[in-house]
Amino acid sequence: MKTAIVTDSNSGITQALSKELGIFTIPMPALINGEQFLEDISLTQEQFYEKLKDDTAQVSTSQPSAFDVGELWKKILIDYDEIVCIPMSSGLSETCHTLQHLAETEFAGKVYVVDNKRISITQKSSVYDAIELVKQGKSAAEIAEWLTETAMQSSIYIMVDTLKYLKKGGRLTPAVAMIGTLLKIKPVLQIQGDKLDQFAKVRKLHDAKATMIDAIKSDLDGRFASFKDKIKISVAYTDKNDEALIFKKEVEEAFGMPVEFVDPLSLSVSCHIGPGALAIACAVACH
Repeated sequence: MKTAIVTDSNSGITQALSKELGIFTIPMPALINGEQFLEDISLTQEQFYEKLKDDTAQVSTSQPSAFDVGELWKKILIDYDEIVCIPMSSGLSETCHTLQHLAETEFAGKVYVVDNKRISITQKSSVYDAIELVKQGKSAAEIAEWLTETAMQSSIYIMVDTLKYLKKGGRLTPAVAMIGTLLKIKPVLQIQGDKLDQFAKVRKLHDAKATMIDAIKSDLDGRFASFKDKIKISVAYTDKNDEALIFKKEVEEAFGMPVEFVDPLSLSVSCHIGPGALAIACAVACH
């Protein structure tokens, strides 16, 4: 059996990297002033942030068209026997449920859509796992089962540089956002599979980075204690990577292991948290 791996651009996997890896990446749509653009095809990261910072622009993200995804699957199945599709977490978008329904009704036994509970660099890690499992000769059903069983074995902690976009998205009231801005609060958020939640409040970048590193250390000593030899740690950011490269070195020193990825956060997350964010993630991996 020849198995194809499909993901979406929320994983941070570009079209160019997709070709290099021999997989397929669905571009996520972004809406700017009512016009639809496709991530990494008709919209670059730079163009996205230019519009996001423009207070006169209406910027949001959306689901890919089920019809377009179905057409992509049909093309892939000309050369492959089956597909494992790894979209962003169902807790952060309806995309996963939409594609699961499509697979079950029109591609039963051919396409397996995994609710892997991940996004960005942890989703990317799952894609690399799937590639490794294909090399090991695992079937699409076996890969989907493994990805489902290990779905919650990941953590992301994100420092938000500005409260402006959380306010815009309705995650903060205007009053709370104003007070937080006056106090120069930098919230640290967490993604544990299904939700983007508040984790801590700090006022300095140094404190935010220390808080995130300590949170991952706590996860490794607690939730993931039995998987320490299988843990991969990554760094992510929004807009500019200068601080991310500094943070990478600090993380490597703190954990005594190399950082796997230093990637931009997906546009679906960036739309809600804005530029200047910094994140650390860990995931149990087989690759």
